[in-house]
Amino acid sequence: MDKFRLIFQFLQSNQESFLNGMCGILALASAQIYSAFEFNCPCLAGYNLLYGLGVMSVPPVVLFLLGFVMNNNVSVLAEEWERPQGLRGKDPGVLRYMFCSMAQRALIAPVTWISVTLLDGKCFICAFSEGLDPRFLGSNISATPSQLRKILATLPCPDIFQQEAAMSREAATRYLRCVSQALGWSFILMMTFLAFLVRALRPCFTQVAFLKTKYWSHYIDIERKLFEETCTEHAKSFAKVCIQQFFEGMQDEIVIGYSQCQPPLLPDTETEKEQDKLLGITDSKNMNKLLRNWHKCKPPLNVNSGVKENVPNGTSSNKSTQTHRENIAFYSKV
Repeated sequence: MDKFRLIFQFLQSNQESFLNGMCGILALASAQIYSAFEFNCPCLAGYNLLYGLGVMSVPPVVLFLLGFVMNNNVSVLAEEWERPQGLRGKDPGVLRYMFCSMAQRALIAPVTWISVTLLDGKCFICAFSEGLDPRFLGSNISATPSQLRKILATLPCPDIFQQEAAMSREAATRYLRCVSQALGWSFILMMTFLAFLVRALRPCFTQVAFLKTKYWSHYIDIERKLFEETCTEHAKSFAKVCIQQFFEGMQDEIVIGYSQCQPPLLPDTETEKEQDKLLGITDSKNMNKLLRNWHKCKPPLNVNSGVKENVPNGTSSNKSTQTHRENIAFYSKV
């Protein structure tokens, strides 16, 4: 159990690298899924285009949504978007930065799928075989448009292609595969160039806004984690104190013969330590009120707000009680 806890803590501390690794694994999985997928073109006029485009478009949408599902920051973004205004304003720039960061990672697997399908060429041949002009290949088929579409629809299927047609199937499929591979390499080049522009040039033009949005997006994520950790510690301490009080109240009713089976009571020092972790919240009504206030009215981002110096009469402000301040620095890899 300790090993799993250490692994979980490592993944939390290296969330950026973990998300990038998961996106890479999802991209490799998409390529493996396509290679294991048995593609069977219907070879029917009117169905080839729908089937081919469906195979090239539906799985990327599914992979794109999976990329969002596997990202833990989706819940953070949704919570920040839906929460009431309260005492803390919502910056649209921070929300856009968080969404764009998640979208960039989620697009890796769909881009891989589209690139693999275009480089392979089977889907493209199936989808656009009906639109091929035989005269472009030096063939002249004397048939009506409907008959020509039926003949061209059978190009991806060598077992049902009409060999007596005045058209070379090998030349037609090779031409469509070359077009598909050209589009595939063009798509890869375009996406690589676009990723370069997004990653390299965006901070150069909007450096101040980029740093601000990146800082506050990290702050929102870290604040949520610290709040959950504090709630966990409070719930643990609250449960310990409630169980201890229960057994102390039932002590008179426990049979003396089973006194050796009684759970050991916490020492006073440990009890005081658990009481300190309750932070003054000792009942469910106040805890529910605190959680409701945290959602509806988060505190303002000002560490000095709410700090009041109680200066006795007749004393100077220099002799006021010194407030202990704890400075915490968080570092996050980009």
